[in-house]
Amino acid sequence: MELRRTAAWLLLIVAVIAPATASAEERIKAVATFSILGDLVRQVGGERVAVTNLVGPDADTHSFSPSPDDARRLAGADIVFVNGLGFEGWIERLIRASGTRAPVVVASSGAKTIAGSRDHADHGHDHVPGSLADSHDDPHAWQSVANAKLYVAAIRDGLSRIDAAHAAGYAENARAYSEKLDALDAEIRATISEIPEARRRIITTHDSFGYYTQAYGLRFVAPQGLSTDSEAGPRDVARIIRQIRQQKIPAVFLESIADPRLMEQIARESGARVGGRIYSDALSAADGPAPGYIEMMRANLRAFREALG
Repeated sequence: MELRRTAAWLLLIVAVIAPATASAEERIKAVATFSILGDLVRQVGGERVAVTNLVGPDADTHSFSPSPDDARRLAGADIVFVNGLGFEGWIERLIRASGTRAPVVVASSGAKTIAGSRDHADHGHDHVPGSLADSHDDPHAWQSVANAKLYVAAIRDGLSRIDAAHAAGYAENARAYSEKLDALDAEIRATISEIPEARRRIITTHDSFGYYTQAYGLRFVAPQGLSTDSEAGPRDVARIIRQIRQQKIPAVFLESIADPRLMEQIARESGARVGGRIYSDALSAADGPAPGYIEMMRANLRAFREALG
């Protein structure tokens, strides 16, 4: 009797678990190179897509070193999403090493790019075919919400190509999320407009907010270039300190991916206020202030308003 009862329980457990396991196996396995892009993929993919990020929250994609586990993740993927524009200097080598046959979607392929500085070209970055940009383009295109909408469209199209049966769902998710992005864009513009124009200047660790400047009129100055691969030298630091004093720049901000000591030194020697922690190239952890793209942009906006308004 006891044996039959145990067998019955086992059959019940299998019956309960099996459908869930089958459902999980049917989900599209997507790999995104970094956390911001991964969140956009989740918004479009919804429950149909399981997303894995290679570079996690509060981590620096510029200096990331892939591991064998990362190659295995790519090998098992159904689709791979990259930023492109030379942002992931390691991605082409990783794709080759993984042997993946998954299609690679360059999320920035439709974005309106701006030219970057020469230093970004000097860090040996690879470029994914189809990135539609050379090494002089600024890769941080997501800092403009209008560009983030173009990322969403590229993600929608990529998922629809490999999972045409659910294309209507991806289109609806993209439409609904784009409406939220429109509201976010309007909120940023309204908030920046309330900051006195003379105070719309900020120092950040590296040059990752060029698109934000172009879209919203807040000016950023950085001792490092577009990539964190290069360290700011004494001349760079001295130049920034002089600029802060001459232009009366009110605040310096600590990026979540950067060593805070450089900005603390600049603040100390220039007399500028440390305006807080902002997010440029990565989201925060799930329990932090910037677990998603929209939350990240709003967290940064709050920090700017409080320091400059």
